[in-house]
Amino acid sequence: MMKQKEGFCGERSVVLPPMAIEMEQHDPLVSSLYITDIGYYPRASLHGRSRQQPISEYILIYCVNGAGSYTVGSEHYTVCENHYFILPAGVPHSYEANEANPWTIYWVHFNGPHAAIYAGEERKPHRVEPGLTSRISDRNNIFEELLATLSDGFDLEHLRYASSLLHHYLASMRFLGLYRKSGSERGDTHRTDVLAAAIRYMEENIEKRLSVEALVTYTGYSARYLSELFRQQTGHSPTSYFNLLKVKRACLLMETTDMKVNQLCHKVGIDDCYYFSRLFSKIMGLSPKAYRERQNLNTNTPAVGISGEPTSTRAPRGKLKE
Repeated sequence: MMKQKEGFCGERSVVLPPMAIEMEQHDPLVSSLYITDIGYYPRASLHGRSRQQPISEYILIYCVNGAGSYTVGSEHYTVCENHYFILPAGVPHSYEANEANPWTIYWVHFNGPHAAIYAGEERKPHRVEPGLTSRISDRNNIFEELLATLSDGFDLEHLRYASSLLHHYLASMRFLGLYRKSGSERGDTHRTDVLAAAIRYMEENIEKRLSVEALVTYTGYSARYLSELFRQQTGHSPTSYFNLLKVKRACLLMETTDMKVNQLCHKVGIDDCYYFSRLFSKIMGLSPKAYRERQNLNTNTPAVGISGEPTSTRAPRGKLKE
């Protein structure tokens, strides 16, 4: 079956022109670690590449949902959700999304003398499991900042800032334990009660379809107990509350990025743009388009919290329609 290199619904990517790459290679700051290509492909059905002629860049592929596989030399590996792998420079390779369950991936082509340090020598996939201290959403925010920076332009200032962000992004994976520990010590993610742990798990899986059964497996508590706990503390079922978190994230993306609706809906784990628009309108009381237009007019609308919501979380900005 024919594989696609690009052209997926909701995809976003930046390919740096030769001029920008040459600037990176000759700048004393950027040349140590720089990006040549970067992108995000949601549910990339039929995605795949085969390079028998090696390329000079390292390639990081971070699978946040779905599945796929890759081959390096003669070694073949299977990739599941919450896996990432780095393809070494100068080695023939191929990779592809699973046909039945295509992956959603963040990917970066990078190079420079420091690239090999972050890549390491291990070619097997690495796991990045969601949890109380996993900081997955923090990492994804770094990626979004990287993509936005390079989307804005290729002048030296943008390239230097992107290089600095790339160091942080790759370090969050290469030194996973330290990345998680530093966040925990700041107190950003160290919550121990069941409700907060469940909400944190939802936040770390915001780009996925998360069932109540998954929460049961993660927390160790029954579906009935979790449902009663959520209704008592938030006024919502676990599923309803997860939808609120998705809309909250969508609001943030509309306020801070220029993503189109058919792009940001995938970022909150909803493949059907029409369903997303209906859900957004039901919760916020206005369509995504109207919400963005209101934000563009700089209308100051005070945030309204979800009834009964713990103080550690907040609702989407604007008035929630019950």
